[in-house]
Amino acid sequence: MDVREAIRTQPMRRLQWQTVAVCLVLTMIDGFEILVMAFVAPHLAKAWHLSPVEVGYLLSAGVLGTALGAIFLSPLADRIGRRPHAIACLVLITLGMGLSAAAQNVPQLVAFRAFAGLSIGALVATLNITASEYSSQRRRGVVMGIYGIGLPAGAALGGALSGLLIAAYGWRAPFIFGALITALMLVVVIAVLPESIDYLVDKRPRRALAQYNAIARRLGYAAVEQLPEAAAQARRGGVRQAIFGGVMARRTAFLWLSYALLTAAFYFANTWTAKLMADATGSPELGLRAGVLVPLGGVLGALLFAALTLVVRPRLATLFILCGGAAAFLAYANALGHGAVGLSLALALAVGVFANGGIAAFYAISPSVYPAAARGAGVGWMIGFGRVVSILSPLATGYLLASGWAPRLTYQLFAGCLLLAGLACWLLDRTYRGTDGGTESASGAAGASPEAAA
Repeated sequence: MDVREAIRTQPMRRLQWQTVAVCLVLTMIDGFEILVMAFVAPHLAKAWHLSPVEVGYLLSAGVLGTALGAIFLSPLADRIGRRPHAIACLVLITLGMGLSAAAQNVPQLVAFRAFAGLSIGALVATLNITASEYSSQRRRGVVMGIYGIGLPAGAALGGALSGLLIAAYGWRAPFIFGALITALMLVVVIAVLPESIDYLVDKRPRRALAQYNAIARRLGYAAVEQLPEAAAQARRGGVRQAIFGGVMARRTAFLWLSYALLTAAFYFANTWTAKLMADATGSPELGLRAGVLVPLGGVLGALLFAALTLVVRPRLATLFILCGGAAAFLAYANALGHGAVGLSLALALAVGVFANGGIAAFYAISPSVYPAAARGAGVGWMIGFGRVVSILSPLATGYLLASGWAPRLTYQLFAGCLLLAGLACWLLDRTYRGTDGGTESASGAAGASPEAAA
């Protein structure tokens, strides 16, 4: 039996759920580590007497690292395999978080946050693809929506935990915690995470048949004497052709542009909301509460996306999330501008529902746009391009605020970004008209051809 086909068509088995669960926990840790600087920033700014511009550089450093990691390190997963790629990333993340805890000045902390971000950015794409590839076609939309909870849940729990750790041990404690929990999950990944079946079949590395059969037995299927035939896309051309050839050029452009505009709004909301609320109220505690509510809303956003995929195809569910995000940002801008603290806190949750929920949506729809042999590069470059654009988000916000911009205007600016992201997502959906992908089931089809998958 072709294990790839069994994974796609048969009910999900223990190893599949186990793989998704490991990816989910790792994504939670990534959510904490990507945004830990946002929770530390108000306390560090006081301890080191930092200006808004210096805070902006610290908030942008990790984003820069994740962008470079996604662009240059994610494609390595297509060459060396998803499992060894994930293990290497976790080793480097542990080191980067430990170094961040030991930083003595702003330049050091900027450098260490960028270093940790390199591996975080590379790991996100690998986890996303692995979870998608081990999900059945019937359950993929819902599974990936639930998987999308990881990033905002990790950020929300990490934010709450950071408050306790900082109060008890100082601002370095969250970085130490991040290093320890990453080291623990490294052991779990070595023991549990399987290699990608699609990678083994399409790339055929050394001992590919042995690894394929080992995974087949863990899934409860019989071993085979030879590997199944590689996918047609893996035989037809290289990575660049699979990503930029023919209709894929338009799909890639719309996908990457929509994701980049979303991530600009996402990083602004997640990095500056706590600081802006603290400044508006004069209370770091209220700022921390708002900062936690934004990623916490993302948990609800991921669940909202999963529910929407039960009734509409994932691309249209993504479009709804983006338009809802624009409305939430505008409402929050109005509440913050009028000093309505209680309403602002409630709307911070709504901002998180759509900003963080949008990230979950793109994690769900992006893997199946590309064939397996180019999936690591395609998704990794999408994430990297988005992060490159979003690097300017927290940094530009610092300059805008320093030049006299009112906080509400910055939220209005990023509401416009979300509207443009929605337009690009709609144009992406139109490229599937007249194909099987135009009427796809809500679950999507990771592993299907680019002409037929969302």
